Amino acid sequence: MQLSYHGHSVVKIQTNGKTILIDPFINGNSLTDLDVDTEQPDAILLTHAHNDHVGDTVELAKKKNAKVVAPVELANYLGSQGVDAVGMNLGGSHEFDFGTVKYTKAFHSSSYTTESGDVIYGGMPAGILFTAEGKTIYHAGDTELFGDMELIGKRNDIDVAFVPIGDFFTMGPEDAAYAVDLIKPKVAVPIHYDTFPPIKQDPEEFKKMVKGAEVIVMEIGTTHEI
Repeated sequence: MQLSYHGHSVVKIQTNGKTILIDPFINGNSLTDLDVDTEQPDAILLTHAHNDHVGDTVELAKKKNAKVVAPVELANYLGSQGVDAVGMNLGGSHEFDFGTVKYTKAFHSSSYTTESGDVIYGGMPAGILFTAEGKTIYHAGDTELFGDMELIGKRNDIDVAFVPIGDFFTMGPEDAAYAVDLIKPKVAVPIHYDTFPPIKQDPEEFKKMVKGAEVIVMEIGTTHEI
């Protein structure tokens, strides 16, 4: 399985001949190296409805008829936009042809703002456990630190955890380091930082705080094999 990081919370997973994008915020993301015109995802997984996470989902999904998996209220809205969307909810899991998706809790908010300014309720924000090829990835989504991260770690043998460190909208580096201690992944990767002025962070400082797990600060576009 090959993982790559593309700025903000955008993660690409390539496994079993399939390409999966998580939270594909491309247009408007000054950090990303991806181009909507050239990306060909087989599936898109969404943690919540904020525009900087839904991003270019509709255009990408329509281009290759990619399946979109999202919290159910967000999936219902995306379905109304002509997308093949599957709605799931916290605690639920399903085995797709590209891997198994399970939604976990996250503590945040979740709404989508349309071009006309309408605000669409996006359901509960979530984290994602993705399993394929005997490996498990945890994308925490946008969240604060919460105690049940320990339960997520105990119930799952997590190979790589993507955790937000930006502060202001999510947990900051200190809380994120504590979260890694609860989750106990083999590898932790910081995400959701530096995109906007309020979330500027030094990921190397986060790395210094983490005990008991390897931290890989992934440069934009770099890959990690597991």
